[in-house]
Amino acid sequence: MKLRKGLIVAGVLGMSLIFSACQATDVIGKAAVISFEELLEVSSDKLSFDTEANTWVLESPAGDKFKWSKDFSITEADGIIEFKASPFINAGLDVTKLPENYIYDDVKDILTLNFELGEDKFNYSGEATALDSFKNIVQAKRELIGYHEAFDHYGITLGDGNKFEWAKDMDNNNKDIVFVLEPKPFIEAGVDPKQVEGWVFGKVEMKDNGNIVEMEKFLKPFDVK
Repeated sequence: MKLRKGLIVAGVLGMSLIFSACQATDVIGKAAVISFEELLEVSSDKLSFDTEANTWVLESPAGDKFKWSKDFSITEADGIIEFKASPFINAGLDVTKLPENYIYDDVKDILTLNFELGEDKFNYSGEATALDSFKNIVQAKRELIGYHEAFDHYGITLGDGNKFEWAKDMDNNNKDIVFVLEPKPFIEAGVDPKQVEGWVFGKVEMKDNGNIVEMEKFLKPFDVK
């Protein structure tokens, strides 16, 4: 049984963040694939395949991981974010109070957030690549892909307010990738959000059902190029 369903602040948290998947659908989808391909090329030494989970793995310079499924029809978790648990534990986190799809590994000091994105079967012509799998996600779940115009980033919505974003043009952006976490489950589990080392916490403006609203997020950006 599958798991339950679960931007960058460039130094100034008050700047506007619009994450929209409803405009210029074909343009955004195609451009997201092109920019993601560039990210994979630049980060080739940080790209791998998790055979056990059947997911591709992109690792940040600090070891944080974004994983995406090779085939939604056979994976329990289709989109995954992994990061060090200790900054949250040191800020008061009681891991026993986290949602069931948030998994804590005390040996590796890792929190893994697992999200179901669908049950689509992905077909490939020849040996599948990481980019091929991402293209399948864009084709099958176009609504998950968004564009943040103010900072020129694309991103994928993973569920429950969590996202992974990357720059459209890494040559003109020093925030090439960003991990975006919904803080509510952590705060409800005892975390003091302002005490989480290595993560930026604050309000950002986002589009929700056509309206611009402020939402609190944990953000962790990296320059990978």
